[in-house]
Amino acid sequence: MTRGERALLISVDAGSSVPPYEQLRGQLAEMIGDGRLPVGTRLPTVRQLAADLNLAANTVARAYRELESAGLLQTRGRHGTFVAPGRDDAMDRLHRVAADYATEARRLGVPPAAALALVRAALEATRPG
Repeated sequence: MTRGERALLISVDAGSSVPPYEQLRGQLAEMIGDGRLPVGTRLPTVRQLAADLNLAANTVARAYRELESAGLLQTRGRHGTFVAPGRDDAMDRLHRVAADYATEARRLGVPPAAALALVRAALEATRPG
């Protein structure tokens, strides 16, 4: 491991109803959000993390892509994937709450479309005048 890399303590439950890419995405997002993976931390390559977790490389790549789309990761070509700078603390907190909401909705058996509809309704209810 080089400077700026950290050991990732991630586990994926093959028996879970949550897809492996989502388990990985959620754990990485949580680690970024709570500071266990600070800005600038270099993540393992897709192939390395896939091998470490006994997952398909496409599974890890999907989790990385989704985190990059959310602004949490930044890919620098051949130099690797890093925790992105410039995150907003409010967005980090909101991301954690959203992840908790998604986990609870899934645990309760609420379909994703219904869970999203509840969030939209709540946002509409709080919109000023």
